[in-house]
Amino acid sequence: MKVVAVIPARYGSTRFPGKPLATIQGKTMIEHVYTKVLAARKIDEVWVATDDQRIVDEVSSFGGKCILTSANHQTGTDRIAECAESLAADIIINVQGDEPLIKGSMIDRLVEAFEDHNDLKMATFKSKIKDQSTVNDPNIVKVITNQAGFAIYFSRYAIPFNRDGREDLTYFKHLGIYGFKSSFLKEYVSLEQSPLELFESLEQLRALENGIQIKVIDTEETLISVDTPEDLKLVEEYLNKN
Repeated sequence: MKVVAVIPARYGSTRFPGKPLATIQGKTMIEHVYTKVLAARKIDEVWVATDDQRIVDEVSSFGGKCILTSANHQTGTDRIAECAESLAADIIINVQGDEPLIKGSMIDRLVEAFEDHNDLKMATFKSKIKDQSTVNDPNIVKVITNQAGFAIYFSRYAIPFNRDGREDLTYFKHLGIYGFKSSFLKEYVSLEQSPLELFESLEQLRALENGIQIKVIDTEETLISVDTPEDLKLVEEYLNKN
């Protein structure tokens, strides 16, 4: 089974233009992510998928591999799917270019999910929300799962709703790292954007609305997605302490 990791990296972020080229401890964020992904034991190849020549040049400068894609993609998964057409892979791992704290061991666990379940089409991660003040933050995507560990729903809202104010309720944050069976990825991006996907602005809901099961793996790892310059400072503080 050949496994390829693809890191989508877009230059024109609305909240943080040029984000992949922002520096953390003297290295660009895209180099941090690439190096961390490369450390995974179960990955055969790592590629960056971008629509900007500046990112291509940066990835080439540190010896990485990059594919220049079309700029006309609705989602990062569409960009991944374009790359997958030229990559002979059985499993595609999608690691966002704004996850500089990703660990190779997490990626290995994602691959193992496909090794354990031959019929699995899609997998991702969740982690327990420890800071309750973030539960109602719409930028923190929440997920609920069934007893077998498959997603029931993803939302920007606090799910489940704690009607009686119980203190034993645990909320889980969705971490935007995905594994796809390559054959399914082509099918997935051919589906029309679904109503819930558009309402919540969460593309994984397209899979659920079309009856596709998503395996959700629990992790204790700390990730800080970089959406703003302030997030970048949080990452630097974390790395300095650890």
